Amino acid sequence: MTSEVNAAEMNRSRAVMLLADIPGVVVGEGAVLGVEVPTEQFAAVAGILKEKLGCFFFAFLTAIDHKEAGLEVVARLDNLDSKVSVMLRTKLGAGNTHCPSLYAVYRGANWMERECFDMFGIVFDGHPDLRRMLLPEDWQGHPLLKSYAVDTPYPPYR
Repeated sequence: MTSEVNAAEMNRSRAVMLLADIPGVVVGEGAVLGVEVPTEQFAAVAGILKEKLGCFFFAFLTAIDHKEAGLEVVARLDNLDSKVSVMLRTKLGAGNTHCPSLYAVYRGANWMERECFDMFGIVFDGHPDLRRMLLPEDWQGHPLLKSYAVDTPYPPYR
């Protein structure tokens, strides 16, 4: 194991102490540790979570559209040995669609970042193959954005 801390020795209070030492990180308490970071630190903090906290399990990555406040990227990372779970979040801000890719830290981020690119239009800087995966290449827009206009009405329920 390359981590500085044995993953089995990690506990919640130790994780909070390690996270509190990272500049720019805001830690929230809850069943899952909420960790909010500036966008430019997103991938670096994910690497710290993996190496120092033993969060080797990449559960998921998704995005949230906060309308005028902009997009937010959320990733769930877990230390399965000591049951420490982290919800890593970064707010991109109004008009910003760029976020550092987690692919170099977690290979499992590959398709989830592609899905966020496809559905929300988020460009993951450093991703090796960022292209649409759910919609055709000629599709216009990003359907999970709240600003996305649906042209055709849904058929009535029967």
